[in-house]
Amino acid sequence: MSKKIGRGGVFYREFTTLSVVHTHCLMVGMVLFLLLVVVKKNFHFVDNKVLKYLLFYRIGLNLTVVMLVVRGVVQVLSLDVSSVVLFGIAHLILGISMVLVLILIRNCIKDSF
Repeated sequence: MSKKIGRGGVFYREFTTLSVVHTHCLMVGMVLFLLLVVVKKNFHFVDNKVLKYLLFYRIGLNLTVVMLVVRGVVQVLSLDVSSVVLFGIAHLILGISMVLVLILIRNCIKDSF
């Protein structure tokens, strides 16, 4: 059992660039959805359109996390792999879906006042 724990620790120490994956998951994944819960409680803006945008956001978030791991491993092993395009697409998906959700929230808040 300790051998498995040791291997994970060695992997983490060798691939130190992967330490940002956890932070990105927490901030981009959890904090946005916690804020959406607060906004939803005050302004009922959830409909099918918002759910589609949030699904789009989750796809972008998962792709971003996978690409962070790939980029970290490639960087440490000095491999010649061009993952920049997929990494950019993942960030683009996150950005577009976040803006769309924020626009829907703004419209809902504007309509309630």
